[in-house]
Amino acid sequence: MPRPPKKVSQTQLARDLGISQALVSLVLNGRRQGINAETYDRIWAHAVKRGYHPKGMRLASSPAAQARQVGIILRAPLRLNTPTMYFGHVQHGLHTGIEAREYTTVFLGAEDQLDPEKLRRIFAPGHGFQGIVLVGEVTRGFLDQLRRFGLRIVAVSARYPGLCHSVLGNEPQALESLVEYLHAQGHRRFGWLGGNVGLGRHEARLQAFAAALERVGASLDRRYTVKLKEGDRIDGADAVRSLLPLARRKDFPTAFVTYNTLMAAGAVRELGREGWLVPGDVSVASADVSPVATDSTPRITAAGSNPEKLGEAAARLVLESPAAHSDGFTDLMLPAQLFIGDTTGPAKG
Repeated sequence: MPRPPKKVSQTQLARDLGISQALVSLVLNGRRQGINAETYDRIWAHAVKRGYHPKGMRLASSPAAQARQVGIILRAPLRLNTPTMYFGHVQHGLHTGIEAREYTTVFLGAEDQLDPEKLRRIFAPGHGFQGIVLVGEVTRGFLDQLRRFGLRIVAVSARYPGLCHSVLGNEPQALESLVEYLHAQGHRRFGWLGGNVGLGRHEARLQAFAAALERVGASLDRRYTVKLKEGDRIDGADAVRSLLPLARRKDFPTAFVTYNTLMAAGAVRELGREGWLVPGDVSVASADVSPVATDSTPRITAAGSNPEKLGEAAARLVLESPAAHSDGFTDLMLPAQLFIGDTTGPAKG
């Protein structure tokens, strides 16, 4: 029999990173106050990469533990060892909420790693899973496969009316607060830098942006609307580069709203490389809130729902008694908040 892999300890993580074990322990137990944001993110990223799992998160478990488990599945092509900043914090809130109820989370893989045969093995009779949380938007076909097992399913940042429960951020509220703030700063010409095109979350944010513009007497200008397949920093930079040839036009936007904070960070950096002042020449804001917005430098103006709160809400919903929603499915929408950072200011000229 092969020996089981040795568990990664916090001491090993601290040695790898050249920092104290006490600091690693604080971060992995959820402490943020007084800790540098970059250090916080670096510790979590390295812990996941090395295969460290906080208490309550098990990739494999004993039959005795299987009576109190919740499975987690990521949308394709996400992976546990390369999470987006946003969904990494959703997962953190999810783990915290489930552990508080004395259940454990079991990471089952990403959508594209789970074929029908593997799902049948995981959910064989007697499996003991109390429910499944889908982190991100999966395909309808994959959801239909999961529904055959009769489990309570909760989707985070995705909605499937009449098919499962969901936890969502209030996109209309977020975009309305952003546009109203920018309009009050004198901005009348807006652009959209979009990513993850094809996912419902992008479409919801773009539609909310267009509706918010109409309410202040503006409109979505298709010439300054960029839609890209991915939504990372490099995509934010690519979106800016695609529009700069139009920068001499008199109607060029004075403010850009991006699909997420990663794209905003990439856009701000690229604008700086091209000699633009942010926010002196152009303002940049994000349509979601994550630590990239609130804890990085420069801080990015953003509006959205707290991703850790989304995870905590999903934990509550997946573990509620079946009788609590016997008449149908719940779409739980969390309020959005506006965070004013360093990347927005009065419109130039």
